[in-house]
Amino acid sequence: MKNLTVIITIIALSLGAAVLSVLLYFANRKPPIKTEAQESNVQKFQTMDGFVQNAMKHLNRDGRTKWDEIQKKVNSQTGTEKKRWLDSAAYFWDLEKKPDIASVYSQKVAENSGLAKDWFFAGQRFYFAVRFVKDPSELPALYSNAIACMEKGLKLEPNNTDAKIDLAACMVEGTQDPMKGVTLLREIEKTDSMNLKLQLNFAFFSVRSKQWDRAISRFNKVIKIDTTYLEAYLHLADAYEQKGELDNTISSLEKYAAKTDNLLAKTTIKEYIAKLKKSAVK
Repeated sequence: MKNLTVIITIIALSLGAAVLSVLLYFANRKPPIKTEAQESNVQKFQTMDGFVQNAMKHLNRDGRTKWDEIQKKVNSQTGTEKKRWLDSAAYFWDLEKKPDIASVYSQKVAENSGLAKDWFFAGQRFYFAVRFVKDPSELPALYSNAIACMEKGLKLEPNNTDAKIDLAACMVEGTQDPMKGVTLLREIEKTDSMNLKLQLNFAFFSVRSKQWDRAISRFNKVIKIDTTYLEAYLHLADAYEQKGELDNTISSLEKYAAKTDNLLAKTTIKEYIAKLKKSAVK
């Protein structure tokens, strides 16, 4: 029988970009085993520059030709035209399935515009790219760039709560002082305890640290804040299952199945419920 976490991810895929955050939180966060070459890269590539150069080396002939054309345009333009070509550079690397390299050019867009929204967008791109890189030696640079972009944006818009939450998440996951991020989240909670994004971060941090009671409490609060955020029922069920509370697991899954309009998700969850009930009577 498939693990419930796997089923949650499958359902998230079927629902598309609207629940991309679900996929990001549940992506495999265990770092792969480092090779000796990757270990040396930790020291060699303190910024993203080395990874950009390495990615360029692996382009095929057509890709390299297109990339050289984009670079020429980026280097020869100014103002809005430069931004347009920097956007094209980011899009090029997205097509190459290299969101980490695309993030570098989103950062250059922010440097070119100086706008808070562009700094925040670049920071989010670096943060999300963490979930998709295969080389663990790249992670420190990604987190460092994400934090730097968020901080620059917050200097321009110091009251942007969403950006503060993203910054805190980066600190928790990617620094040697995770409590600094937790402290920031707790400060936000004092004045905005009903913030959905905030409670989701707390909930998923609890999941990753296997603090199931806290996760259950946070996901219940998410549902209280937004009754339409149906995926919370799935994560709640997963937490109950991890605790071995079968009745609560089934109850949460049944609530999701009753509320969702997605036929694939409804069918998948009902099948899983049936298997849970069957296993319980053995």
